[in-house]
Amino acid sequence: MENEPGPAPRTSTATPQGVLLPLALAQFICSYAASNMNVAISNIATDLGTTVSGVQTTIAVFTLTMAALMIPGSKLTDILGRTFLFRRGLLVYGVGALIAAAAPGLGVLILGYSLLEGIGTALLIPPVYILATVFSPDLTSRARAFGAISAAGGIGAAAGPLVGGIITTAISWRAAFVVQAIVVGIVIIQSRKIVDPGVQGPKPRLDIVGTVLSAAGLFFVVVGILQASTYGWFTASQDFVIGSTVVIPEGGISPVWVFVLIGLLLLAWFFWHIRSMERAGKEPLLSTRLFQNRTSNLGLVTQNIQWLVLLGLSFVVSVYVQTVRGYNAVETGLILTPATIGILLSSMAAGRLARRRSQATLIRRGFIVTVVGVFLLLLLVRETSNVFTFVPGLFLVGVGVGVMLTSSVTVVQSAFPEEDQGEISGLSRSVSNLGSSLGVAIAGTVIVSSLAEGNMGYALALVVLVFFAMIGLAAAFMLPATPVPPEPGPGPA
Repeated sequence: MENEPGPAPRTSTATPQGVLLPLALAQFICSYAASNMNVAISNIATDLGTTVSGVQTTIAVFTLTMAALMIPGSKLTDILGRTFLFRRGLLVYGVGALIAAAAPGLGVLILGYSLLEGIGTALLIPPVYILATVFSPDLTSRARAFGAISAAGGIGAAAGPLVGGIITTAISWRAAFVVQAIVVGIVIIQSRKIVDPGVQGPKPRLDIVGTVLSAAGLFFVVVGILQASTYGWFTASQDFVIGSTVVIPEGGISPVWVFVLIGLLLLAWFFWHIRSMERAGKEPLLSTRLFQNRTSNLGLVTQNIQWLVLLGLSFVVSVYVQTVRGYNAVETGLILTPATIGILLSSMAAGRLARRRSQATLIRRGFIVTVVGVFLLLLLVRETSNVFTFVPGLFLVGVGVGVMLTSSVTVVQSAFPEEDQGEISGLSRSVSNLGSSLGVAIAGTVIVSSLAEGNMGYALALVVLVFFAMIGLAAAFMLPATPVPPEPGPGPA
């Protein structure tokens, strides 16, 4: 491992660009995995004998696993080493992709895709951003590196439906997982050029109790929201049964709120736990100091909502065109292509835009463009409307989200000194993936609900996404217009 005592570390033979390529490609494939499943919803449900809700749960649990384990993954980066954990995460991800490709049923698909790919992503993504920081000597080059990696993530999420649709239609949805495993193998080979000197000084200890509490809290919140598609949002539409015992009878309070309440109590316990550990002079899973930076907190809110809107919209449109309009996987991917183009164009321009406007301004304008795009999807798209009615709205959403992705990451990461980059990187990635999970869970549950069908379910889901986008816009307007220098940490950088 990189930080064990021994001979002097070798100097990396890779150039900054050579280091950046495998990091960006790793972020691309992980983000791609979160959205490419959307176009194959009908194929997977038919092949595995499950429902749209079953596939929705699989996708939501994948992003939830990432969100729940990203912070522990960040801590393990300092314990086991950056490149060590990066490659092990890639290996776990690749194995999960192969298991998912051979899945005979929904349970094995959840094991391979939702759990192993999710765990692998949680292990490999924190090192991506930390290595980008280590190999970027100044703020300008660091912003450029974050921009390339964040753009790769956004493009992966947006391109997932089209690429996944082509592979699913031409071969099979299973082949899409084989392609992921191949890409992961390429990244592992490229990563051999990266030689990181490792974290110097004593290794931190992993806070097991904090890990369990945070993961369990997020699990109950997201899984609780997913119950709405079966039991309804407010009152239970059927008996909620555990084993043979009716826990909540039909007509009682929906299990959604029971699960969410348990989750919130566990998260409150988590925050009490880490505060208690700090007071006792011990090192918790996450420092409470990270939540005392107003700029970073607002940046995290915008990050969460960006991914909530992007993944939520991708799922909603995919379900709508497959179940209401009867489109196949490649047609669904083509429908979502304008969003891919929008993200690609705005991400390519992100560097130039950042030199002309503050990060806060770009985030505000990005949310405004995104809201306009969702409104156009509401106004123009009908069950019998032309497919081109999707184009302007999806393109604007892609442009808006693409403009914001890099800016939000830069705002959050730049709010802290280098010694805090490991922790804030894990928190940042966790919040982003939680947004993806909530987007699929909340907007997805609305469109698959039996309370609203056809165009009405689609419209209600988009209204929900507009509501969250407005919250993101409000947070963006609260960000300072000029960069805030990072607060000094407790120890030497």
